[in-house]
Amino acid sequence: MSISKDDKEYIWHPFTQMQHASPIPIVKGKGSCLYDEKGKEYIDAISSWWVNIHGHSHPYIAQKVSQQLATLEHVLFAGFTHQPATDLCRKLSHHLPSNQSKFFFSGDGSSAVEIALKMSIQYWRNKGQKRPRILALEGGYHGETFGAMSVSGKSVFSAHFNDYLFKVEYLPFPKDEASTLKALKDAIAQNDVACFIFEPLVQGASGMRMYSKSILDKMLDCCRQSDILCIADEVMTGFGRTGTFFACNQLKNKVDFMCLSKSLSGGTLPISLTTCTQEIYDSFLGHDLNNAFLHGHSFTANPLGCAASLASLELLESKECQNQISSIIEQHQQFAQQINTHPVLKEVRQCGTILALEIEAGEKGYLSQLKNMLYSHFLDDGLILRPLGNVVYILPPYCITKKELNKVYSSIRSALNKLQ
Repeated sequence: MSISKDDKEYIWHPFTQMQHASPIPIVKGKGSCLYDEKGKEYIDAISSWWVNIHGHSHPYIAQKVSQQLATLEHVLFAGFTHQPATDLCRKLSHHLPSNQSKFFFSGDGSSAVEIALKMSIQYWRNKGQKRPRILALEGGYHGETFGAMSVSGKSVFSAHFNDYLFKVEYLPFPKDEASTLKALKDAIAQNDVACFIFEPLVQGASGMRMYSKSILDKMLDCCRQSDILCIADEVMTGFGRTGTFFACNQLKNKVDFMCLSKSLSGGTLPISLTTCTQEIYDSFLGHDLNNAFLHGHSFTANPLGCAASLASLELLESKECQNQISSIIEQHQQFAQQINTHPVLKEVRQCGTILALEIEAGEKGYLSQLKNMLYSHFLDDGLILRPLGNVVYILPPYCITKKELNKVYSSIRSALNKLQ
C-alpha cells in the first residue's frame, strides 16, 4: 500500500514549516513499531505523542472495538446512556483517588481541561462567591484550545493569541520549595482564587520537567486551607506513566478534578474524561437551568471509544503489563546511571517510564535548533523520537522489548557522541 503524491497534498499537518520534508507515509503498525510505504521499520519510542501504551493494532482492543461497532456505534449522551460508558467509569473508579466520583466525557485532553476550568468558575458562581483568579505553574502545557492555552505557559504555541487569552497568575516551577510556597501563599492571601491547575510530577511539553510529590502535597495543603479547587491535568501522566496508575495516587492530598485522555483508549480512539468530586457535582443540581453545566460534545462518551478504553484498562491491569512497566523503569534507571556523566548532558531525569536527557545548549527550549538534527539522526536509525528542543526523551509503549529499548539507548548515545 502506498500514498500518492496527490493524496499528500490535502492535509495540513501540525507544525508544518516550509523547509520541512514531506511527512513520512505510515501504512502499518504492530507492537511498538510502525512501517512506512517502503517497508522501513520505526520503533515508536514516544508512543505516538504519548497515547499508545500497548502497541499498535493491538488485537484485543481491535476485537472489543469491532464487537461494539456491530452492536452500537454511537448515541447522543444527553438524556441517554449506555453500558460501555458506565462500565468504563466503574472500572476507572477502582484506580482513581477515592473522592473522584463523577465523570464527564469529552473528546481530547484540551477539552477535558476546558471543562475542569469552566466547572471551577461556575462552581463558585453557583455558590454565590466571587473568585475571579486562576493559578497555574510556570511552563505548564494543557492544550491548544483558548482556555487550555490561557492556563499554559506562554510560548511559541500561544504567541499569536496572547491578546485573546484570559488572565492567569503563574507560580514558579517547584524546583525551589521555599520560593514556590511563598509565591503560592502570597497569591492566595486574598481568598479570591477559584482554582489551581497543574501537571502532577512531570510537565510534559515544556521538556519533561520533573518535581517532587512532597512539594506538590505542600502546595495542595495550602490550597485546601483556602478552599481553592485543585485540577490535576493527568492527560500525559496517567495510566502508568509515572510508575503508578495515576500520578495523583502518589499524593497524600486529593484533588478536586482530574483530566484524562491520551492513553485512556490505549491510543486507539479519541476520548477524554474530566472527573470530579460529589461536592462539585452537587453544586450544579437544582431547578434553575442557569445552575446547570451547559456543555456537551457531539461524540461525548462514544461507545467505540469507551469499548477501546475498557479493553486498554484490562490490559493495563494485567500482571504481564505491570511487569513490563517495572522492566522499563529498571532499564531506564540503568541507562540513566550509565549516561549521566556524558559531557554534553546538563541533566538526566527519570519518573516511572519517562526518561529525559537535557543537553547543554546555547538555545534552549522548544525552538532549539538541536531538535531538527537529532530528529533526523533518530529517523535514520529507525526510531521515532521527537526531541523537545534540547531535551531528548523516551516514553515508550509498555510492550517494547528489551532489545528494542537497547536500540533506542544506543542511538541516543551515538547522537550525544556526535554532539561532543
